[in-house]
Amino acid sequence: MRDGRAISIERVSKKFCRSLRRSMIYGLGDVTRNAFGIRSRSEVLRPEEFWAVDDVSLEIERGETVGLIGPNGSGKTTLLRMLNGIFWPDRGEIQVRGRVGALIAVGAGFHPLLTGRENIYINAAILGMSRSDVDRNFDAIVEFADIGDFLDTPVKHYSSGMYVRLGFAVAAYSEPDIMLVDEVLAVGDRGFQVKCFKRMGELREAGTTFVVVSHNMHTVAGFVDWVALLHDGKLERFDNVFDGVQSYSRLFLGDGDETIEKLTSGGQGVEFRDVTVSSQKLKPGGSFSLSMSCESREALEDVEVDIAIYDTRDPDLYHQATNSAFGQRVDLPAGKSSLEVEIGPFQLHGSFAKVAVAIWTRGRKESIFWWRIPLELLEAPHAAGKNLVPTSFRVKAAE
Repeated sequence: MRDGRAISIERVSKKFCRSLRRSMIYGLGDVTRNAFGIRSRSEVLRPEEFWAVDDVSLEIERGETVGLIGPNGSGKTTLLRMLNGIFWPDRGEIQVRGRVGALIAVGAGFHPLLTGRENIYINAAILGMSRSDVDRNFDAIVEFADIGDFLDTPVKHYSSGMYVRLGFAVAAYSEPDIMLVDEVLAVGDRGFQVKCFKRMGELREAGTTFVVVSHNMHTVAGFVDWVALLHDGKLERFDNVFDGVQSYSRLFLGDGDETIEKLTSGGQGVEFRDVTVSSQKLKPGGSFSLSMSCESREALEDVEVDIAIYDTRDPDLYHQATNSAFGQRVDLPAGKSSLEVEIGPFQLHGSFAKVAVAIWTRGRKESIFWWRIPLELLEAPHAAGKNLVPTSFRVKAAE
């Protein structure tokens, strides 16, 4: 390992067996062969085995913060556990330089019958802290964990949130050179998450290397230096965080999501035709419009136009209606007419989003138009973390 590297992963693979019975048989066979000096063929997959991590190579510099992202079952936690020494790779080599603090599983390393106070000392010892180090940081750990009167209560009575708070507090004050953080932070409430990221920011400033596993792309985009995307055990590095988040988002776009969903294009006595979308590819702060022609057997007065925007981070980013939010009255005359809906400018949190446009008859008695239109953000937002909702919403009907 070169001096500047905190973590070096070279062609690492790890396999598991789907069958518990076969796994026990394989394990017994491997132990027996090793006892007689016969090498196990770890590079070969036996029935029911699969590669959880497959031929992964990665180097992380000291002081870097890396986002490890990917779908469930892609191998993220397995790789993190190998970095922490919980698992050994079946192939390849991992080198880690420095003290490692890990928050991978809720309550990992805690003894359920011991109190929170006792578990602080035990967990800290596992992380390599001396008793004098724990004594020096004990008050800060307890204050950070914020478990109140439960400090001298057996941890088996703790909630999952209390487990996380105590585990993170110990790991964060072990003064690690490398911090491994899995998605368990999602268990904590909003206030605790803010406190955690503040502490993680302090550790970053002090030079701690971070590997963060998260499904929250807003967190990833705002906290990491670059991302490593795992999918089916294979890894791809993205130095541009936005490109990595976009590739992650693409993994969840099925056939139904890549096209416009035309749920309703008419009702009794009314039909919408020649619907035109301005663009499905937007730049940050861009606008979106939808125009259509309409033919109705009778006049439809005071129809209501709904607009909703939801993206990869926020399922309810924006939702408004013409009459309630903007005081606009929309009438569709009998015969042929046209309708145009325009919103913007707005900014998405993620790489992909959908705009839903719905039109209702008066009193919301019948949905006469409802389309969901996927959008793609072409480049990273100019103002990371800002939520810019549409500042204009125009609906125009004309004969």
